[in-house]
Amino acid sequence: MAIRLDNVGIAVRNLDAAIAFFTDLGLTVLGRDTVSGEWTETAVGLDGNHAHIAMLQTPDGQARLELFEYLHPEAIETEPTRPNEIGMHRVAFAVDDLDEALEVAARHGCHPLRGVATYEDLYRLTYVRGPSGIIVMLAEELKRG
Repeated sequence: MAIRLDNVGIAVRNLDAAIAFFTDLGLTVLGRDTVSGEWTETAVGLDGNHAHIAMLQTPDGQARLELFEYLHPEAIETEPTRPNEIGMHRVAFAVDDLDEALEVAARHGCHPLRGVATYEDLYRLTYVRGPSGIIVMLAEELKRG
């Protein structure tokens, strides 16, 4: 059986704000739609499921994010996740300029949880709290001499 990761789905409070954040980082919107009906109820497991959705893709075409803004049932606010909680942890992006990516994130009010770290002279990386409290890892591979 062949298998590949197709996308990561994330529920957000404000679809337009989340799209703005991720497109400013360099993703492109492949499409937007409003979905509802029996097929969505069956697939998602929520009666009366009705949501605005958007599919975004990285510039290399290798990764996609599907963003959902639920209209019904009403979205449930939760505390933002912490890095050590079980469950969906974060979405990570490789960037070619971490400082530039952090400037983009800051324009959206998104800042590192603690700071920028260097991992074994291989990567500079950080976690930022993105739209709707999503943890987004940004990592720049360091050039080897």
